[in-house]
Amino acid sequence: MRRTLTVLSLAISAFSSGLFSVSAFADDQVINLYSARHYPTDEALYSDFTKATGIKINRVDSDDAGIIARLKAEGAASPADVILLVDAARLWKGEVDGMFLPVKSKTLESAVPAQLRAKPSDDGTAWFGLSTRARVVVYDKLKVKREDVDTYEELGDPKNKGQLCIRSGSHPYNLSLFGAMTEHLGADKTEAWLKGMVDNMARAPKGGDTDQIKAVASGECGIAVTNTYYLARLMRATNPADKAVAERVGVVFPNQQSWGTHVNVAGGAVARYSKNQANAVKFLEYLVSPDAQNHFANGNNEWPVVKGLKLDNPALKAMTGGNFKSELVPISAVGMNQIKVQQMLDRVGFK
Repeated sequence: MRRTLTVLSLAISAFSSGLFSVSAFADDQVINLYSARHYPTDEALYSDFTKATGIKINRVDSDDAGIIARLKAEGAASPADVILLVDAARLWKGEVDGMFLPVKSKTLESAVPAQLRAKPSDDGTAWFGLSTRARVVVYDKLKVKREDVDTYEELGDPKNKGQLCIRSGSHPYNLSLFGAMTEHLGADKTEAWLKGMVDNMARAPKGGDTDQIKAVASGECGIAVTNTYYLARLMRATNPADKAVAERVGVVFPNQQSWGTHVNVAGGAVARYSKNQANAVKFLEYLVSPDAQNHFANGNNEWPVVKGLKLDNPALKAMTGGNFKSELVPISAVGMNQIKVQQMLDRVGFK
């Protein structure tokens, strides 16, 4: 059985029985990682770190919400040293709930742009973005004109009535996009835009991002919203059916002539009650190294946060030539808008 499950079972058993001993998890050559990254290609990242440092990684896998709930339940008894989450809103939530330990690291501060990390305090910075995923528009190249979908605002324009496919508005990827739009447009215009999107839907929201891309390719809808790495997976697939889907659709990085395309982040933090803080910081610093950043790009089709790296991923290069203008809205602002956005969604009937 995988080491991950062993560690998870041990932690749950000890915590539930009241026999939990935090000292059992403190070791100079170990970090306990709670990760919402479920990508097989990340295994190479962890093994390379261990080979380079001798620090062993014990990993517990869950989704973002599960990790946040687990940290709340464990409190000061948590064995977690490093937290990896894959959504800006959840990183912000973990910060405001006091689940992260602010750290000072010149390596992280110089590598990660200010808008892709927490706002620093006197104690340090609570979390750092490690990779980004752009939220883009895909469209049916046979039926839709690119110029009709080259801004997010046009998703709610009546000219695209009956064309839009999108996953649930309450999914974190969409909540982050809508939170950013609230910063750009203001609350009233954002709510009107969301209502326009509801009016333009080809069907009720359902499925994940890959389902939206396939719905465009099949002709069920004309336009859809997706994170770039889902499209990149189809572009790099060996399955002919998947490659045909990717070839049928066009892709637009919206708002290149204004504020830029929305990006979400996968990020990391040191756990509030980490027993191996120095090792935890060392691991986060490793994740912004050129080797690790290239791995995010080439292994899981994510955009690196560190600027100036050579991008070898053929799918990402094909989308943009390897570069695009991204928005500069601070992730903290996006997170603070989440409750307001959810209320808007309820009012306009965006499921």
